[in-house]
Amino acid sequence: MRAHLVGEHLQRLQDQLSRTQAAVASLRRLLRPEPAGVAVELRHAPGWHVAAVRGPVTHEEVLSWYAGAMAELDAVIDAPTGPAGGLYDNALFSEGRGDVLVYLPVAAPVRDLGRVHGTELPPAELAVTVHPGSHDTIDVTYGELGRWVAGHALAVAGPVRETYLVGPRDTPVAEEWRTEIGWPVFQVAGAGPRPV
Repeated sequence: MRAHLVGEHLQRLQDQLSRTQAAVASLRRLLRPEPAGVAVELRHAPGWHVAAVRGPVTHEEVLSWYAGAMAELDAVIDAPTGPAGGLYDNALFSEGRGDVLVYLPVAAPVRDLGRVHGTELPPAELAVTVHPGSHDTIDVTYGELGRWVAGHALAVAGPVRETYLVGPRDTPVAEEWRTEIGWPVFQVAGAGPRPV
C-alpha cells in the first residue's frame, strides 16, 4: 500500500515537472522567438453543419470540459464528415473565462440531444497556421499568429477557430499532433502561405 501511494505521488511530481518544463520552454520561445516564425495562409472558411456542445468555460477547466464535451459528441455522431474543432471566445484568453463551442462536422443538420445541438458555423475569413506537437506550447503559436495578423491584416471580433487535424483523439504521441488555428480577419485577398 505504501509503495502504491509513493508511486502515485512520484507520478504526480513527474507530471508537474513535465508541465513546468513545457511552460519554461514556452516562455523562452516568447522571449526569444525562433527566426523562422510560422507560415500563415489567408483563407475563406465556408459555413457548414456541425453537431456541437457550447458553454462558458474558465481557462483552468477548458481541457476537462473539452474532454467531456467530445465524449458526448462521439456518443451521438457516428460518422463525422471531418476533424473535430472548436471556437474559442477571445475573453477566454484575455479574461480567463469565455464561451467555447466544440464540434464535429456533419453532412446534415442533427437533432438536439442533451448538451449536443445542431448548428451551422458561419463563413469566415481567417488567417490560418498549424501548431505542431503538444498543446503545452500552443500559446507561442497563437502569439506568432497574432503578431502576423497585427502586421498584415485587420483582425475582427469573433472567436478563434481550432481544427484538430491530428490530436489526442487520433494518437497519444503529442509530437504527431497538428492543430490548425484560424484567426478571424477582415476581407482577405491574395491568399497564400506567408511566413511571419
